[in-house]
Amino acid sequence: MSVKDQIITKLTAAFSPAQLEVTDDSHHHAGHSGNPDGKGETHFSIKMISAAFSGKGRIERHRMVNNLLAQELKDGIHALAISVRAPDEAGS
Repeated sequence: MSVKDQIITKLTAAFSPAQLEVTDDSHHHAGHSGNPDGKGETHFSIKMISAAFSGKGRIERHRMVNNLLAQELKDGIHALAISVRAPDEAGS
């Protein structure tokens, strides 16, 4: 299973998102720190809407995602851009 698929599986199971987009941005960072060999699966962007984020601040939301993906971050994800919102913020 690809790293992207692992991320999607974990996020879906933990947050039951109404909307989820996971993008592998590694090709933009080929040869840079964290992706020196250009093989990919090192830089990701996550956009997600989930009721699990209702009533929580930005830092707490990011911690929730980072804690869930701790193993992936340890195993080679170099950068993770996170944009998460509650359903009532979907238009913002």
